[in-house]
Amino acid sequence: GKKLGYTFNHRNLHNISLGQGQEVVAEQALDLAAREGHWVILQNIHLVAKWLGRLEKKLEQLGEGSHRDFRVFVSAEPAPCPESHVIPQGVLENAIKITSEAPTGMHANLHKALDNFSQDTLEMCTQEKEFRTILFALCYFHAVVAERRKFGAQGWNRPYPFSTGDLTISVSVLHNYLQASSKVPYDDLRYLVGEIMYGGHITDDWDRRLCRTYLEEFIKPEMLEGELCLAPGFPLPGSMDYNGYHQYIDDALPPESPHLYGLHPNAEIGFLTQRSERLLRTVLELQPRHGSAAQGALGSQEEMVQALLEEMLEKLTEEFNMSELVARVEERTPYAVVALQECERMNVLTAEIRRSLSQLELGLKGELTMTSDMEALHNSLFLDTVPESWARRSYPSTASLGSWFADLLARISELEAWTRDFSLPSTLWLGGLFNPQSVLTAVMQTAARRNRWPLDRMTLQCEVTKKGREDFASAPREGAYVHGLFMEGARWDAQAGTITDARLKELTAAMPVVFIKAAPDDKQDPRGLYPCPLYRTRQRGPTYIWTFNLKTKENPSKWVLAGVALLLQ
Repeated sequence: GKKLGYTFNHRNLHNISLGQGQEVVAEQALDLAAREGHWVILQNIHLVAKWLGRLEKKLEQLGEGSHRDFRVFVSAEPAPCPESHVIPQGVLENAIKITSEAPTGMHANLHKALDNFSQDTLEMCTQEKEFRTILFALCYFHAVVAERRKFGAQGWNRPYPFSTGDLTISVSVLHNYLQASSKVPYDDLRYLVGEIMYGGHITDDWDRRLCRTYLEEFIKPEMLEGELCLAPGFPLPGSMDYNGYHQYIDDALPPESPHLYGLHPNAEIGFLTQRSERLLRTVLELQPRHGSAAQGALGSQEEMVQALLEEMLEKLTEEFNMSELVARVEERTPYAVVALQECERMNVLTAEIRRSLSQLELGLKGELTMTSDMEALHNSLFLDTVPESWARRSYPSTASLGSWFADLLARISELEAWTRDFSLPSTLWLGGLFNPQSVLTAVMQTAARRNRWPLDRMTLQCEVTKKGREDFASAPREGAYVHGLFMEGARWDAQAGTITDARLKELTAAMPVVFIKAAPDDKQDPRGLYPCPLYRTRQRGPTYIWTFNLKTKENPSKWVLAGVALLLQ
């Protein structure tokens, strides 16, 4: 074993970790093991994708004439997406497959987190009460951040690989601090756990705020006084033995619900709906598209696509005449510049739509040879999805093709109205722009020029009105009225003028018209305000646009844990 350079843990066991030029060693070990009847463990085969074809052939050769006790075990990390599946089909078909599934639900996750420790762990600190209480709180925190991923973007903007190692090292840090000090250093613990141990994985600022808020709610002096609830109806237990904590989880933890994570019940409806939509989309993609089985009320796939593209070409308006629009602009104000930029980007998109649809129409008539791009467009039209070439020139959207095209026509109509005289509309459809940040920046630029304020020291103030779009006849003297915003995770109480709990089954409540104006950043009073992120779509993450400060009578941490955000769609 030493001569070949691999770990020789047992005389009949060869354990090889791949990924560092060990492929040749692995082949030598397989030949030896096949002759002698040894076992071979190949770890992390996902790291050597190019070598897996040779492994498949080698296993096929060794499958005949090898020692009867010869066995091969391989391990790999799960692939993040179907495109990353690298293990050859032949290996999978001939193998007994075992997978280690992560626990699901708060009950299983909390037990799993506590299983990383023992009674000896609970007894190793001189400050037993403090150590045990905070350890249990950290276990609950770990279970929450791990299981919150199932709620999608409302849970975390991005998925993170939180592991039991993060929990165990956090408990070690807790032990070291309590051994060195008679007082519990709450601030230090929150910082080390939230910004380093777990925060080291986090790349999104809003996710970092969420992690920090959980720790501010779970690790504070009230936890040692019996006054802290980790979730509604689940008080933090005091000092218990190891089995007592497991029993407490079984007896006291409420049934699984979004409340355990600080989320509204609507969050569960949302992620279950998205899961169902993905399932139905997969079923749709698997249905036959040719022959008698594909015949339906609307005819064959070609007939459906032909009818759809003809309808879209008929409804698609002509492109904006940019030279004429530029000539009509009397003064290139920041708002006029935004309107022109939006028209230019809309022209790029509509030109591509008209070009690709016209080509496909000729292809279906047999006048052009069908290319791969035309086939892709054909399939997208049939499956009611936005074609890739359109999406690249478009704006982020999660809508189906029918809804997306209707939305596109509404955006064109809005731009036509805006460019008639280039005066700011009475209320601006913020979600109808390719670049919503540009008009928000224009609000600040206009105020900066009028008042001679430095642009880098300005901020936007947000005031939610009690009126709808139809109640406004003209634009404000300063700033802008914007409409078309929605709130996820909560709703806006127009009478009280604050954020309040969402109504059940109302996933994204419409907002009244919002008045936005610019002001020096030193005039913003943060008290009683929730910094609410604004995103383009429910995918959140990279679709972030701006932060609006909204009034709240409750602690802003409630809305942070609930994942409350404003959306443009």
